[in-house]
Amino acid sequence: MTRVAMLGTGIMGAAMARNLLRNGHRVTVWNRTRARAEPLAADGAVVAGSPAEAVDGAEVVITMLKDGETALSVMSEASPSLRRGQVWAQMGTVGLASLGRLAALAAERGITFVDAPVQGTKQPAEQGRLLVLAAGRQEARAVLDPLFDAVGGRTLWLAEDGAAGAGTRLKLAAVGYAISLTAVVAESVALAKGLGLDPALLGEVLTGGPLDSPYLQMKMKAMVEGDFEPSFAARNAETNTRLIHEAAESAKIQVDVNDAAGERLRRVIERGHGDEDMAATYRASFLT
Repeated sequence: MTRVAMLGTGIMGAAMARNLLRNGHRVTVWNRTRARAEPLAADGAVVAGSPAEAVDGAEVVITMLKDGETALSVMSEASPSLRRGQVWAQMGTVGLASLGRLAALAAERGITFVDAPVQGTKQPAEQGRLLVLAAGRQEARAVLDPLFDAVGGRTLWLAEDGAAGAGTRLKLAAVGYAISLTAVVAESVALAKGLGLDPALLGEVLTGGPLDSPYLQMKMKAMVEGDFEPSFAARNAETNTRLIHEAAESAKIQVDVNDAAGERLRRVIERGHGDEDMAATYRASFLT
């Protein structure tokens, strides 16, 4: 049993906290909007009023926050209660530019920083089937492996140096594939509809062929049925496209499809659909 502080209880963080609790860990949760953390009390979590209160006495601190600036701000607020020997697993998607500052804060406070973003969305998070992409010192692994086993179906340890961001680098490549593929599916479904066809016919063409996949079926179904309940919100996906662009630019790589997907997502957000699933990029295909 490990004492864990979960900072950030959105779609992913709340599901991860519940799985930690189900596996016997003691979990204190905090969220900037307290109402999003309070339901976890029914699962056995302690709801803290501040980041500092949440991390006080924790062996492991997990951040599942929307971006690097938010993670830095929240952990700075928690700083008075951080103590040497704690392990900080940064499990959100923060981008490469923020990693150095996050790791520097950890070093300043004498805590071990582990870069461990997750691959997966709402359903695998609820099922405890996320893929954890981790980088950090060997001594942190014995502490974290039981926690990662609770929230994930598999952990891929990539490197010893968490500050170098091997987990984040791989996460950006993987999430870029998912976001760009969603935009491609959206354009095809919208084109079928715009050309006067039943978009469901597209499924008849693709299902069972070499271009088929469970992901295609899931996103195509959401678009055809107009069901955009968030699994990975369009607003978060758009943030990720910017992080991917920044990382690619630093590596002198062009990511044209990612950038186009970002433009589509920005149109969707401007039209008031930012909190819908990123499958709502389908809406961006229509001029009116």
